[in-house]
Amino acid sequence: MNPTGNTILITGGGSGIGRALAEELHKLGNEVIIAGRRRTALDETVAANPGMKSMVLDIEEATGIHSFVPELLEQFPRLNVVINNAGIMRAENLLDQPEDLGDAEAIVATNLLGPIRLTAALIPHFKQQPSATIITVSSGLAFVPLAQTPTYCATKAAIHSYSQSLRLQLKDTKIEVLEIIPPYVQTDLMGGASDPRAMPLKDFIAETIAILTSQPTPQEIATERVKFLSQAANRGEYEKVFGILNGQHFE
Repeated sequence: MNPTGNTILITGGGSGIGRALAEELHKLGNEVIIAGRRRTALDETVAANPGMKSMVLDIEEATGIHSFVPELLEQFPRLNVVINNAGIMRAENLLDQPEDLGDAEAIVATNLLGPIRLTAALIPHFKQQPSATIITVSSGLAFVPLAQTPTYCATKAAIHSYSQSLRLQLKDTKIEVLEIIPPYVQTDLMGGASDPRAMPLKDFIAETIAILTSQPTPQEIATERVKFLSQAANRGEYEKVFGILNGQHFE
């Protein structure tokens, strides 16, 4: 991915990893549009970063995406990068689930269907650009799940798989497909902002931007911190890492 001169849409760009990525990419000389559900968060981010743009988008709703994309491309016809970052994470007790599976359905709609729908809507436009980049944001938990958040982990595993298939199907186009694989990062997701066990957001962004803007850019952008999870199976340590992550005792 070229480090500068792009027009970039970042979903979930009003807070956490999305906002931090938006700010760093904005500083590099890219035109950045952040999208999200909460107008207040978007306005605060734009106010702190003069020149950045914002649009309201509820990624969970298919009809919202269908109406959003034409407006987006009308305003920003040079759009050539999307970062599918928006996501939600909720704990679920699978032994005591309510009849209404609203949490699980919202997680699937936001974390999986949202990026798939948005990507599908943007591919025809991206094919007309001199170059374009689709970036998905998965998780270290795509490789080793945290049992407390089963649907979240399942959606991230699906996004990882989807990214691989998308990359292969687009190999003969000028569209590259990249995947950012975060570790546990200090954000408001699941109350991790002040957790000392999580990677500081500033450190995660610095390492991620360095990898993202390297030439050639790796297909999977993984910080050293996340490799404990993402490479567990390759090391032959999957069961051990799964046990550590989920509080099980291993000799």
